[in-house]
Amino acid sequence: MTITPVILSGGSGTRLWPLSTTEKPKQFLALTDELTMFQLTAARCEDGSRFAPPIVVGNGRHAATIEAQLAEIGIAPDAVILEPAARNTAAAIALAALEVATPDALMLVMPSDHSIARCDVFLDAVGRAAPAARDGWLVTFGIEPSGPETGYGYIEMNDVKLGDGGLAAVRRFVEKPEREAAKAMLRRGGYVWNAGIFLMRADRFLDALERYEPAVAEAARKAHGAAAREGLRVLPDEAAFSAAPSISVDCAVMERSDTVAVMPLGCGWSDIGSWDALADNSLPDPDGSVLRGDVIAHDSRNLVVRSEGVRIHLHGVSDLIVVASGGEIVIMPRGASQNMRAVVDAAKARGRRGDEGD
Repeated sequence: MTITPVILSGGSGTRLWPLSTTEKPKQFLALTDELTMFQLTAARCEDGSRFAPPIVVGNGRHAATIEAQLAEIGIAPDAVILEPAARNTAAAIALAALEVATPDALMLVMPSDHSIARCDVFLDAVGRAAPAARDGWLVTFGIEPSGPETGYGYIEMNDVKLGDGGLAAVRRFVEKPEREAAKAMLRRGGYVWNAGIFLMRADRFLDALERYEPAVAEAARKAHGAAAREGLRVLPDEAAFSAAPSISVDCAVMERSDTVAVMPLGCGWSDIGSWDALADNSLPDPDGSVLRGDVIAHDSRNLVVRSEGVRIHLHGVSDLIVVASGGEIVIMPRGASQNMRAVVDAAKARGRRGDEGD
């Protein structure tokens, strides 16, 4: 049985503003490679002996970009589902589950804007998790922590293992912790970061969604059943889909079901959720700086600089993030880029080029 990749591409990537915008969010940018984040995600599952053509769930305004970027790497999707409204991941995954070829198809659900350095390790973990997923487990992939990160949610694993592949039942999900709580969890052991990547049968996911969030399931079914189709584009009914409660798949299903399992994974994963995270996934120069674009730095160190369309000169400075794009310039200390949302909110308040969403 082949696995259907489901690529979630509805986010707006505000945390990498001003380079990432609502019109062209971070998944459609080449940040860690010559290919975009979206293209790298699709390319992970291009082995036709293991994977079916992907289903993409994205924003209607990005339809042409999705199709063009897939065509550039020679991947033909099975469908491009264009959400008429943002209703979070539970409803988005439900649309994909209703679109797959057969109800018992395995879906590998992946965000389109995450980086995975070791694809071989990731795909091996998918293969080891597949038997449990076929048996009805909702499998999530947990990243082995490299430190007490406070920007990620955590998953506590049960001591009981499911077979010999490292899979374990989930004991509980933990929201983004304070630093001391994160340190305590790492000392105890048995915790992984929540990567938001899932392997599960379409019918089992829909069953769980109908049990825990029936309004989401009903809205998705109505919207999908009344969808218009234009070639590979699937256009769910706007009125029906807009009636779905906006809720994440974790809150809707994963934190409530007793058939959720987690596969620990060490594959060089990052959600590239901030300029600091992007720098951590880039090769720095001898001064510890990551410079992209027309940048001249002298007697400076530990900088993260990205320039689009303007030359940036820096002299005698350190520990800064400087981003220039689209007529906007952002300057902040290294380590502070998780606060980009406040910068975007301030830009919106001034009527500048801020974006909505995350």
